[in-house]
Amino acid sequence: MSTVNGHPDYIVVGAGSAGAALAYRLSEDPQTSVLLIEAGKAVHPYSRMPISFGLFIDRPGVNWRYFSEPEEGTKNRVIPVPRGKMLGGSSSINGLVYVRGQTLDYDTWGQLGNRGWSWEEVSKVFHRMENFEGGDGHVRGQDGPLGVSEVPDQNPLYDALFAAAESVGYRRNFDYNGSDQEGIAKTQATIKNGRRMSTAHCYLRPAMRRINLEVVTEAMTQRLLIKDKRCTGVVYKRGGQTYTVFCKQEVILSAGAVSSPQILELSGIGKPDILKQHGIDVRNELPGVGENFRDHIASRISWKIRVSGISYNDKARGINLFGQIIKYAITGSGFLSLPSTPIVAFLKTRSELETPDIQLSFIPYAVENPKRRKLYNFPGMTLICYQLRPESLGSIHIRSRDPNEHPSIRFNFLHDPIDIQTMIEGVKIMRQIVEAKPMDPYRGEEFKPGKEVSEDAAIEKWLRETGETAYHPMGTCRMGPGPNAVVDDKLKVYGLEGLRVADASIFPTMPSGNTNAASIMVGEKASDLIKSGN
Repeated sequence: MSTVNGHPDYIVVGAGSAGAALAYRLSEDPQTSVLLIEAGKAVHPYSRMPISFGLFIDRPGVNWRYFSEPEEGTKNRVIPVPRGKMLGGSSSINGLVYVRGQTLDYDTWGQLGNRGWSWEEVSKVFHRMENFEGGDGHVRGQDGPLGVSEVPDQNPLYDALFAAAESVGYRRNFDYNGSDQEGIAKTQATIKNGRRMSTAHCYLRPAMRRINLEVVTEAMTQRLLIKDKRCTGVVYKRGGQTYTVFCKQEVILSAGAVSSPQILELSGIGKPDILKQHGIDVRNELPGVGENFRDHIASRISWKIRVSGISYNDKARGINLFGQIIKYAITGSGFLSLPSTPIVAFLKTRSELETPDIQLSFIPYAVENPKRRKLYNFPGMTLICYQLRPESLGSIHIRSRDPNEHPSIRFNFLHDPIDIQTMIEGVKIMRQIVEAKPMDPYRGEEFKPGKEVSEDAAIEKWLRETGETAYHPMGTCRMGPGPNAVVDDKLKVYGLEGLRVADASIFPTMPSGNTNAASIMVGEKASDLIKSGN
């Protein structure tokens, strides 16, 4: 076992959405030394191309390629759980959709006892991190490191979809990240000039020029070092060699909602029964580690399109794909420049709700096999729905004391009756919009699942048979007071000194929408807490 020379002030474990932002901010002070440890490699050359989210959905080397446990509630299917494994983490492989969430989300965090996490406080952090050319400059940031832009792609399908939504009572929203989330809108994405704006590019690339930041890649964290109820450092393995590195101030876990609880448990921090089962000494009893796991379950409906030449099934399939490659190389536009959805909608399934409870995503093509990136050989389109704030809770726990063995992931999707009914209503709303008159010139046959799946019981059965994750795991190191919390509102792990967690695992409840923006915000917020001595 080797010891790294020198003791950095801070060790950040995980160079993903939160960890990269945190390392960037901490290393702004030239007197502060930071070591950033990343299990994956440097950024893949394809990552800057937005459509790489499709290339990386199941790609070894850049993706952890986790899988869930088979569960009765989802017909004993093993559901893929992709997570980014390179600099930038999941921000380097995700669908690039940028959603802050609702004011209500963060005010709920504050009301749960997390001081400093209400909308009034976190909105300032979102503003600081954004570089968005649009919206109200008082609400939206325009000078931050994170590039955000509205999808420029044009298509008559988009115009028809907007008209269809408005014809059935859903309004157009020109900035869902502004003062009100509700409505249908062009997607805002972490894309600028046709290039992906991951935290590897926006935060780490400039920060790595600083001599006080050291970044170690392909370094698999084995465990945290705990002595006298204080975290003193990290043990990691790289190239077959095991290293021990100590820090002067703190270790911050930013390994994500899957890996952060895994590392805590491997270090003897968690539920005693689980730790003892795998022969791990209990160093700090925290029964909430790995619990409170939430994710969005997504349902997808696909239709054929009766007009040729406007779906990317036509424009990006076969020989036409080469034309799209050339178009992207010359102009930075076209199919390869798209995020996972160019149109989003935040809607209510019940009129009495104060805020939207579902998100819809429109895709101007239909995919036959996502793993093989195979498009259908006919023009199609897809709508995706998920519940914004699911109530069903799952868990993530280690299978063994081997850091290389993936943890056990249990979604427990559709356990809560509210989730079931919300998703059923979401399916009906998707059909209501696409079947509205403005879509008549374009809408063909619904072929997945098909109109015969129409009764509530049939829709629920289909959801259980086909629903998959929307790739937004969170909550496994919950922030807050109470016996099942893991960190306090300063992100400090209960019962230990010198250890914080800063990533999506600390979310007490689910932010309403895609979670990458909120994860980056947590990294930024953690830097504020540390710099201010809290």
